[in-house]
Amino acid sequence: MRVHVATDHAGMELSSHLITALSANGYEIVDHGPAVYDAEDDYPTFCIRAATAVVADQAAGVDALGVVLGGSGNGEQIAANKVKGVRAALAWNLDTAKLAREHNNANVVAVGGRQHTVQAAIELIEAFLAEPFSNAERHERRIGKIAIYEATGKVAE
Repeated sequence: MRVHVATDHAGMELSSHLITALSANGYEIVDHGPAVYDAEDDYPTFCIRAATAVVADQAAGVDALGVVLGGSGNGEQIAANKVKGVRAALAWNLDTAKLAREHNNANVVAVGGRQHTVQAAIELIEAFLAEPFSNAERHERRIGKIAIYEATGKVAE
């Protein structure tokens, strides 16, 4: 599986450890930056690039997911969710990480680097990456309604 990773300055240490751990577990990593620490960086640039790459890969039939990291993960999740076709979920424990995939078929996970130890954050992300979508009709229906709104601006009944 290809994993697109982006961060801001607050998630750089976690990003470095995460890339090493995921690579060791056989994931193909694409690092969308930043390449150097800058406390004044603008995370939307990096997160939007990663999210766009996930959507493009999935449209091309590539098994791909994304990870966006920050201090809290909130801004990074918001930025990723602005990309059409992205369902980014903020994960703060193993249940939220797994349910994001199982129920919502989330394709990007956001994690706060200042909210977890490095090991705990990596466990959350690995749980997200490993969890399959349930394909349950009710979840597909709900995701479909979100997609309709995203495409048309109309709320489906």
